[in-house]
Amino acid sequence: MSLDRRRVYVVTYTGAVPKLWNETIEAHRRAVRVATLDTTAALVAERGLASVTMSQIAEKTGIGRATLYKYFPDVEAILLAWHERQVGSHLEHLARIRDQAGDAGERLAAVLEAYALIHHELRLVHGTQVAAFLHRGEHVARAQQHMRDFVRDLLTEAAKTGTLREDVAPDELASYCLHALTAASSLPSKAAVRRLVAVTLAGLRPPG
Repeated sequence: MSLDRRRVYVVTYTGAVPKLWNETIEAHRRAVRVATLDTTAALVAERGLASVTMSQIAEKTGIGRATLYKYFPDVEAILLAWHERQVGSHLEHLARIRDQAGDAGERLAAVLEAYALIHHELRLVHGTQVAAFLHRGEHVARAQQHMRDFVRDLLTEAAKTGTLREDVAPDELASYCLHALTAASSLPSKAAVRRLVAVTLAGLRPPG
C-alpha cells in the first residue's frame, strides 16, 4: 500500500503527464478541428458565407464558442483552413491517378481529366462567389505552382514518345492545360467536362 502511495506522490510532484494522456488530448484536438472544418464547409455550402456565424458553427459542431475561438478567429479563417486541407487532398489524389495509369500518354490524360472534374465538382458545391474567396489564400499560389510543375513533368515524359507537339515548351503547354481546364467549373455536366479535356489534349498533338 505504501508503494502505491509513493508512486502517486511522485507523479503529482514532478508534474509528469502520461504519454497516453498527451495522445488522447492531441486526438481530441484533431477531432475538434476536423469537425469544425467540415461543419463550416457544409454550412457555407447551404447558407452562403455571409450568413454563417461562429455561434452557428459552435452549436452545430457541439463545442463551446469560447473553445472554437481558441482554434480560429473567424468564419473566413475556418473556411480557408478547410480549403487548404482540400487542396492538399486533391494533389494527393492526382498523384495517385498518375501512379495508377498506364503509359505516359495515359497518365497525362488521366491527370488532366481528374483535374478538370475537381474544378467542376467544387463549383457545384460552393458556387462561384465562395470559390473566388477561397482562391485568395496564399496556399492556392503554392498549389498552382506545384500543379504547373506536376503537369510539366508529365508533358516532358509524354513528349519522349513523339505524340506531343515540340514547337511549344512544356512549361507553356502546362499553363495552357491548366488554364483551359479551369473552364470546367462553368460546364453543366461531366460529359461536357470530358469533351473539354478531349479538346485540350487535341491541342497538345503535333500540328498537321
